[in-house]
Amino acid sequence: MVITIDLFDVLKLMYGLALFLFGMDIMSDAMKKGAGNQLKAILASLTSNTVKGFLLGLGVTAIIQSSSATTVMVVGFVNSGAMTLYQAVGVIMGANVGTAVTSWLTGLSGVGAGGEAVSSILQWMKPDTWVPILCLIGLGLTMFSKKDRKRDFGTVFLGFGVLMIGMETMSGAVSVLRTNVQFQSLFVMFRNPIFGVVAGMVLTAIVQSSSASVGILQSLTTTGAITYGAAIPIIMGQNIGTCVTAMISAFSANKNGKRAALIHLYFNIIGVLVWLNLFYLLDYFLDFTFVDYAVDMWGIAGIHTIFKVLCVLLFAPFTKQLERLATVSVKDSKEEENVILLDDRLMQTPSVAVKRCEEVTIAMAETSCEALRLSLKLLKNYDKKVAQKVREYENRSDEYEDILGSYLVKLSACDLDGQDSHEITKLLHVIGDFERISDHAVSVVISAEEIEDNKIVFSEDERRDLDVLSAAVDEIIGLVYECFRKNSVLIAEQVEPLEQVVDYLTEQMKMQSVLRLQKKESTIQHGFIVSDILNSLERASDHCSNIAGCVIEISGHGSLLVHQYLGAVKDSDANYNLAYKEYRKKYQFLTEEASESKGLSREKLK
Repeated sequence: MVITIDLFDVLKLMYGLALFLFGMDIMSDAMKKGAGNQLKAILASLTSNTVKGFLLGLGVTAIIQSSSATTVMVVGFVNSGAMTLYQAVGVIMGANVGTAVTSWLTGLSGVGAGGEAVSSILQWMKPDTWVPILCLIGLGLTMFSKKDRKRDFGTVFLGFGVLMIGMETMSGAVSVLRTNVQFQSLFVMFRNPIFGVVAGMVLTAIVQSSSASVGILQSLTTTGAITYGAAIPIIMGQNIGTCVTAMISAFSANKNGKRAALIHLYFNIIGVLVWLNLFYLLDYFLDFTFVDYAVDMWGIAGIHTIFKVLCVLLFAPFTKQLERLATVSVKDSKEEENVILLDDRLMQTPSVAVKRCEEVTIAMAETSCEALRLSLKLLKNYDKKVAQKVREYENRSDEYEDILGSYLVKLSACDLDGQDSHEITKLLHVIGDFERISDHAVSVVISAEEIEDNKIVFSEDERRDLDVLSAAVDEIIGLVYECFRKNSVLIAEQVEPLEQVVDYLTEQMKMQSVLRLQKKESTIQHGFIVSDILNSLERASDHCSNIAGCVIEISGHGSLLVHQYLGAVKDSDANYNLAYKEYRKKYQFLTEEASESKGLSREKLK
């Protein structure tokens, strides 16, 4: 069978397809970037509730208009351990429904083909009327707006305009086929559901977007040759073909990442098998007459949506079984797989990748702070198991820094908005400080081991002074962890005055240590160990100050002038001075308390 079509019509068809795909691509990218903060908030609310997961997948896919992108994102989350496989089921189901939004948007190009015959209201619904206005608004926002968010949404409008032009160009290119008998007989073949499913699956696998392949099918409906009976199996096949992107993405994933991609595949394959067979069974007994009617763009959008909703209804009671099927398909290996903390798939949506980096850095912060806390306890009661745990935490902190550093550098090369760019800058600075805190924790452990091995005994006064210093360091570690975890400028402002108190305490203890050596009340080895402990704690508190200053400057001022901030706050900030006095009163050595009871402070004695 030969279908004759003019070469220029073929070129026009390819041109229209290129515009359609390009418009969809830039619209999707701009949506991801412009709605980044909303995506982060949505993803942060993930729960094990399938209904909420479904709404999450539906909302995210409706925003970025790509179920493939959402599913690849889910594979990345499951692969990195940020999402459980059970959570992924609901999100994937929602993503499959959310992708139907695009078909309704592209269906607008079929509104009011005969403009003279419609009312004035319908005339305004025609894309020829309002798309140019939308493009002009988009052009204005893109060229003249100073805010990144407005420029992003201007790009969305322009992308949608390009998409609609591509849709109309494709429709015009195939309009010559309306009276082509060979072309019409080609689609009669698709009354065989197997051919239809395969055709839709192959087309979607090639363009790797069900939204694009559905759009192509919608453009072909202008020929009048495609019936409901031909369109139904093609659309069902398209939903299987869209799984290709996630399956390709899962090749490099761990077992749970592969399972997430299989859930997407099984959802569509089983849905096609059940509903296609049921449809033809009912058609056999009821003899549906509409299957021979020509389908239009709205009909394609309706079939697409109805199929998606029916699949969700089919699997809603069996989400656990769907998860189990994927688990059985990819069995657990005897050797436990390493969890990939940061997955490159998440870079497809940079704002989501930044959010994941924040979560991993918080885990690093917890590890480093806990290492220092445990090391402080060893100064009072040495425990070999605790010492080993501190070293394990330090190794883990090193791994966090390596992984985060490499990932953040790659992520910084992506197209980011101003807020995400500042966040990456902050994270790149603080991961080094958190890693150094864990290093100083190990230094304290080494000192504690020397005390234990050499049976060194601290005097009662020295022990009390060390307990006061340890309590101050423990509090500053808690403050810096909380200020970073909550991104709280208010908590961060409490760190610097306490850091100055730690500096003061370590200075006084060093002076007392020298005096004991001069009086021969301690040995040189004893003095070296005390000096090492004090240096480690002082430097750890310095890194706490760096982290807090970074939180204040990036989150509060959008810059990174930490040293200028620290200098200015010490000179003129009344709140700083008040906090410093409160911390000095809270953390006093016994000799200071005795001096103050006589009306003298240690500074005055000096």
